[in-house]
Amino acid sequence: MRDVFIIGAGMTQFGKWLDRSMKSLVAEALDEALPDAGITKEEPQIAFVGNAAAGLVTGQECVRAQVVLREYGIGGIPMVNVENACASSSTAAHLAWQAVGGGFHDCALVVGMEKLYSTDKAKTFAAFGAAVDVEFLESIKQMLKAAEKTAGADAAASGAKRSMFMDFYAMAAREHMKKYGTTKEQFAAVAAKNSYHGSLNPKAQYREARTVEEVLASPMVAEPLTRLMCAPIGDGAAALIVASGAFIDRLRARGTPVDPVRIAASVLRTGRDRTTDEPDPVTEAARLAFAQAGIGPKDVHLVEVHDASAPAEIMIMEELGLCAPGEAGKLVEQGHTRLGGPCPINVSGGLIARGHPVGATGAAQLYELTQQLRGRCGERQVKGARVGLAENAGGAVRADPAAIAIHILTAV
Repeated sequence: MRDVFIIGAGMTQFGKWLDRSMKSLVAEALDEALPDAGITKEEPQIAFVGNAAAGLVTGQECVRAQVVLREYGIGGIPMVNVENACASSSTAAHLAWQAVGGGFHDCALVVGMEKLYSTDKAKTFAAFGAAVDVEFLESIKQMLKAAEKTAGADAAASGAKRSMFMDFYAMAAREHMKKYGTTKEQFAAVAAKNSYHGSLNPKAQYREARTVEEVLASPMVAEPLTRLMCAPIGDGAAALIVASGAFIDRLRARGTPVDPVRIAASVLRTGRDRTTDEPDPVTEAARLAFAQAGIGPKDVHLVEVHDASAPAEIMIMEELGLCAPGEAGKLVEQGHTRLGGPCPINVSGGLIARGHPVGATGAAQLYELTQQLRGRCGERQVKGARVGLAENAGGAVRADPAAIAIHILTAV
C-alpha cells in the first residue's frame, strides 16, 4: 500500500440554501479544492461522490456524480456514486484512499454533497427515516414510542416533526445517564462548546456562541435532548483531492507548490450481530485505525466526531478510547475538549454548529483536519496540531450504526 495524501480541500458554508442547486454547491467546493491542490479539472483520474438523500429529497437518482461533475466540466473519467447514510463522503474518501494507495490511480477526486433543506420538512425527515431497515420501520417507531412514553417528549412527532434518530440518541442518552450518572448539564456543555467553536468558523451554519443555560432552556425535542443539543438540517458540499507521492513529485517538478497531509489510516466498518460483551463497531474501527497508523489515542491532537446530538459526542469519546467509559461528561465540563484544552473535539463546530448536510459531513470533517494540520484555521487553530482523527457514522441496523468510517491524518 502506497502512502496517500490529501493535497487540496474545498468546502461551502453549510446552511439553508433554498435558492441553490447541488451543482452550484459542488462547483463552489471544487473552485476552492482544485486551485488549493494546484491542479486543473482535467487532472483527477477518478471521482468518488458521496450523497445520501438526493433521490428522496430532489428526485435525482442513479447518476448524481455524473450530473454535478459534467456541469462543472469534468467528464470521461470513472465516476462512482457512493451512498452510505451519514458516512457517504467519508466512505468516498476511503474508496479514494484504496484506489490511490493500491496504485490504480495517482489522483482521485472526493466530493460530499447534500440538499436536505426543504419547505416540506416531512420529506426531509422521511429521508432520515429511510436509513434503517424499512421492513421494521413501524416496529421501530412503536419501540421509540414506548421508550418515550414516560420521558416527557412527543414520540408521535418522530419522523414527522423531527428525525427519528433524535429519538435513538435520546434513548441512548438516558441509558448513559442511568449507567454512569451523566447529566443534562454535561450534554449541554458539549453543545455550548461546539457553538463557541462554530462561532469561529466562517463556514459554519450557526455562528452564535451559546451558554449551557441557553442550551438547557431551548425547546425540548426528546428527553433529555433540547433543540440546541441537536444538529440542524442543512445544505452544502465539500471536496478533497487525494493523491500519491508520485503525483506530488510531478507537481513539484513543474513548479507547483504542494501542502500535503498524509492519510495515516482509513477504516470502514459496519455493525454486526454481537454479544453484549463484544466491542461496539466504533470501538472496533478505532482499534483498527490506531493500529494502521501506528499510534494510540493519546497521540491525537484534535478530533472531529459525529455529534448529531450532544450526547453522541460524549459516547463516541468513550468508544474511541479517548477516555474510560463514564468519564467523558466530566472531561467536557472541565474544558478538556474545548479549543485550548488537552484534546480539542469538534473545533469546526461539529455537526451541531457547522451543520449536517448528511452526504457532505464526512468530507467536511476531513476538510477541517486538513486545514488544521496545515495551520490555516485562524482563530480556531489548534496549536501544534500534527495528528487528527475523524469519526463519522450513519444509519442504523438493529442496535448498531450501519456504517462507520474513521480516518487519521498526519502533518507532513
